[in-house]
Amino acid sequence: MRRLLTTFVSLILIAGLLVAAGLFGYDRATAPGPLEAVRTLNVPRGTPAEVGETLEAAGVVSSAIGLRAAAVITMGKGPLKAGEFTFPEHASLLATLAILRGGKPVQHKITIPEGLTAAQIAQLLDRAIALDGDTPVPAEGETMPETYAYTFGTSRAALLDRARAAMDRNLAKIWAVRAADLPLATPRDMLTLASIVERETSRPEERPHVAAVFLNRLRRGMRLQSDPTTAYAVTGGMLTNDRGLTKADLESLNPYNTYTAPGLPPGPIASPGLAALQAVAKPDVSDDLYFVADGNGGHVFARTLEDHNRNVAQWRAANPPK
Repeated sequence: MRRLLTTFVSLILIAGLLVAAGLFGYDRATAPGPLEAVRTLNVPRGTPAEVGETLEAAGVVSSAIGLRAAAVITMGKGPLKAGEFTFPEHASLLATLAILRGGKPVQHKITIPEGLTAAQIAQLLDRAIALDGDTPVPAEGETMPETYAYTFGTSRAALLDRARAAMDRNLAKIWAVRAADLPLATPRDMLTLASIVERETSRPEERPHVAAVFLNRLRRGMRLQSDPTTAYAVTGGMLTNDRGLTKADLESLNPYNTYTAPGLPPGPIASPGLAALQAVAKPDVSDDLYFVADGNGGHVFARTLEDHNRNVAQWRAANPPK
């Protein structure tokens, strides 16, 4: 008896909606809506009635009942979807329903720049208001720097999973075509050195040359003596150090300080981009063992310590302490 009563009530409601739709008519369904300007709105999952109330409250439609009636009449065109959609100004009821049924949700984008640390990447994701959920701090160097598209409400953990998978794919692909004589035992070694190259120079054309210098030093058993690794050590993995490195920093006993620790550090110091990975995999052919900043954003390279010291003296003469 209760099932019959429920069915009867449902039929009455549908009949009422059909009558309402008939009163609205095709002209009303295609008439311009009240929205004065283009608006992006997050439409939660719900019944046509609940969706109608959301859209009426946002000023997209003038009548929740009208939208509900039109949705019932056109139900053969598919269900209403949840998501973040952009509605044009004065969208009609039928245009609004078409967006809810077949429109593509708004695509947000977030760019992870090359050279950020894991902590900095976590901060970047924390500030992305269209993402949802807590931000797991990734392991250092495991996320691929690039631009990621996502929809409203995507979890931060899911986006990080995509960035990890992208790094895994690229790392495996580049490792497979690396030069044959690299003094690197594993893909992680390549990732670690690429992170140092990424932080040493912002000039794409220099990366293969910088990589060659570090690889030459590794072959000879020389310490890498890379400032960014020391900065990573003394800043607890943030790589931001406004005061500059001191003599005490360079002499500190820390596995990430490549002035005192031999070989590669225990792991990456940042997330390197594709170009830095490729530079390490296929470096320039060079005998250089040293480089120093040239004062213009680039570097001067040298094969001997004598030449390097001369380059350092020239740089200091052109950049006296303030």
